[in-house]
Amino acid sequence: MHRPDVRPRVLDLFCCAGGAARGYQLAGFHVTGVDIAPQPNYCGDVFVQADAIEYAAANAHLFDFVHASPPCQDACALTKGTNKGRTYPRLIGPTRDVLTAARVPFVIENVAGAELRRDLRLCGEMFGLAVIRHRLFEIHGLSVPQPAHRKHRGRVAGMRHGEWFEGPYFAVYGEGGGKGTVAQWQTAMGIDWTNVRRELAEAIPPAYTHHIGRAVAAYFAMSVLAA
Repeated sequence: MHRPDVRPRVLDLFCCAGGAARGYQLAGFHVTGVDIAPQPNYCGDVFVQADAIEYAAANAHLFDFVHASPPCQDACALTKGTNKGRTYPRLIGPTRDVLTAARVPFVIENVAGAELRRDLRLCGEMFGLAVIRHRLFEIHGLSVPQPAHRKHRGRVAGMRHGEWFEGPYFAVYGEGGGKGTVAQWQTAMGIDWTNVRRELAEAIPPAYTHHIGRAVAAYFAMSVLAA
């Protein structure tokens, strides 16, 4: 059980630069990130370079809560057109199995086409962001409120077939031009600690995990009261 006199500890698997981590930090958590690649811009409290599933199998039970964002190339609508003939590892199932065995509350995040239970669906418009960025969350061990899915305010800004279109959102993906500046991406996502396009494109907005983190914090508070 979580001790109320210390910050609860979140394990952030497949962490990349830490879009998820910052949201949990804002909700009051100590965050340890794990990624198989070096992440010099990671914003969490601790970074461990390791295979995420292997690390979780050995250590997940030591944490109060686990967040996992397995790579999504096989399911992402934005890359399916370029994935033909390629094979990507399908890591959601193995991640779920390892975390279930650890008997710790956890959430798995991924894109809309992923093989996840749709316990929670978040969109940037729910938080007033300049990205749409729909993401699914499969949640185990607790519940998280589902915000109302607000109507989108317009189209995504950017270049389409040689013509620039205005809109309240930016497309934060890819390396090509016509999708907004790095500064616009940072503002749209609510991320200020990295200016690397690839890291911004791989992240989720911290507002998403801030929302989840507040629900997790409330769960721990109720657990302490019930003890």
